[in-house]
Amino acid sequence: MNVVLATNLPGTVGKRTGKVRDVYTLADGRLLLVTSDRISAFDVVMNEGIPGKGAILTSVSAYWFRQTRHIIANHLISTALEDFPAELQASAEVIKGRSMLVRRTNPFPVECVVRAYLAGSGWKEYLKTGKICGVALPPGLQNGSRLPEPIFTPATKAADGDHDENISFEQAAEAVGSTETMAYLRDTTLKLFNFVSHELARRGLILADTKLEFGRRDDGEILLIDEAFTPDSSRMWLADDYKPGAEQTNFDKQVLRDYLETLDWNKKAPAPALPTEVIDRTVERYRHVEQLILGGSPD
Repeated sequence: MNVVLATNLPGTVGKRTGKVRDVYTLADGRLLLVTSDRISAFDVVMNEGIPGKGAILTSVSAYWFRQTRHIIANHLISTALEDFPAELQASAEVIKGRSMLVRRTNPFPVECVVRAYLAGSGWKEYLKTGKICGVALPPGLQNGSRLPEPIFTPATKAADGDHDENISFEQAAEAVGSTETMAYLRDTTLKLFNFVSHELARRGLILADTKLEFGRRDDGEILLIDEAFTPDSSRMWLADDYKPGAEQTNFDKQVLRDYLETLDWNKKAPAPALPTEVIDRTVERYRHVEQLILGGSPD
């Protein structure tokens, strides 16, 4: 399988490159999101890609965009190549299966994060302070413990763009321009999280945490954008193997993070080379969770 690390599409009028996605502006004002096989950890893009990852993220995102329209509208127009502008057809070999034609919005400068279990950076912060993003938690929790209830912990990008930074609700409200808007984003994020958590539980998966992004159209409508409940943006665990305090069977980038934590690396570019074994294990996790979500979708 070919690994797509970068794209360059003719017939577009602008391009923005993120850690994983190449976002193209089309002549008619719509956007084309092309999800590459790039993978990042600790905000550093690895040199090697994960074969097929872009197609998996696209299919999973598109599924959840369609399943959650009753909660909030989203930016997805189509993933079908025949719906794309004619000038993109020549690039079919590169973009097919890994692209979304979407509505353009002005993204809010915050990431809407929900945590239902203690893990990752939240676990580290809890060990130091007994809190996550200022939210006090009960004493005696273990790594992987379920929280009393899901908590909303917004984040924003640091000024230098290197790292996500946890911020308070008040800081988030200031960033988006109003408390009312931020309250809507918080409440909608929690509704989405609760709905998808229930759906994933029916498939034998625990949704430990997730990150969502929203944007506002010129007419004022707020849409869910970017990606939705993918292995890149969410921490998912196998429910049958779940045990607080133990290593969870996960389907996110934890395989990669765990490997990198064993290295004498300062978590800054340039990234270290990845062994084939780590790439293969990561591919396996992504494919497995896609099958659980899409193939295991209850009728």
